[in-house]
Amino acid sequence: MNEIDMNQLLTQLRSTAAAAHGVPATSARANTPDFQAMMKGAINTVNESQQSAAKLAEAFEVGDPRVDLTTVMVSLQKANLSFQAMTQVRNKLVSAYQEIMNMQV
Repeated sequence: MNEIDMNQLLTQLRSTAAAAHGVPATSARANTPDFQAMMKGAINTVNESQQSAAKLAEAFEVGDPRVDLTTVMVSLQKANLSFQAMTQVRNKLVSAYQEIMNMQV
């Protein structure tokens, strides 16, 4: 499961803010992962967990003896929690974007 590394995210946001203030980019920025790829991977992971939970729930509903209720409930809760976390990250990113856009140049 891909997890978002908050330190890398903060580093990238700080370098973007520094670039907005006219501070030259450091060479360390070349070693940071691609933000777009990181977000896409995180979104895909959340989507996969939701689809997996839905399949388990459907298997339980049709009476598959290999699927028990506790597995279904844990899977659904994990999917819900990962979706809520992704929503919070999105909200923070939108807030950071708005703050950067409101900066005076």
